[in-house]
Amino acid sequence: MKLVVFDVDGTISDSQTQIQHAMTLGFEAVGLPAPSRAETLSIVGLSLPVAVARLAPGHEAATHAAIVEGYKASYFTHRAASPAPLYPGARDCLMRLAARDDLLLGVATGKSRRGLNALIAHHGLEGIFVTMQVADDHPSKPHPSMLLEAMAETGSRPAEALMIGDTSYDIEMAAAAGIASVGVAWGYHPVADLRAVGAAIIATDFAALDAAVDAFLGGHA
Repeated sequence: MKLVVFDVDGTISDSQTQIQHAMTLGFEAVGLPAPSRAETLSIVGLSLPVAVARLAPGHEAATHAAIVEGYKASYFTHRAASPAPLYPGARDCLMRLAARDDLLLGVATGKSRRGLNALIAHHGLEGIFVTMQVADDHPSKPHPSMLLEAMAETGSRPAEALMIGDTSYDIEMAAAAGIASVGVAWGYHPVADLRAVGAAIIATDFAALDAAVDAFLGGHA
């Protein structure tokens, strides 16, 4: 059995609208101008406190904490009213992979456990991920802690694990954990950024991702 670990935001789920809205309200709550969409998308994948600190350099910890709390409150409200959609083809891809008897599926995300559980429940993905690593329990990406714990939970070795993600943080995290990675082209970081940190394989759609996973598994469907 091999382990395939997915990032969530920008890889499975297109949550940019919710993230941008919540970040805007979090900054406005402390009287600061909101970051641009490009600035916000550049930090997707990082744990929220780390992301906010990057977006508001030069401000004190209390300000960062207030932005984080504002973000959380706004994201929770917006998520309840308008849950983030899955990318077209994501659900079918996940279900096909989950049906295989030669791999296990996992998640490594900068989302909170509450946020991840809500997304899984909304889209009916319960039970397909055997390991779910979230920001609540680990240092921010690209620290390898999430992947190391995912491998520990599933009894996988680095040679038996694969990380799939849309940001440079995902690719760097995989490298730090000593595992292979596949970047996806439809997410929030430019493909050039993924290649710059070592992504040798870029999937341009979910069919290409299926093929990349199949190649990782040795070509046996």
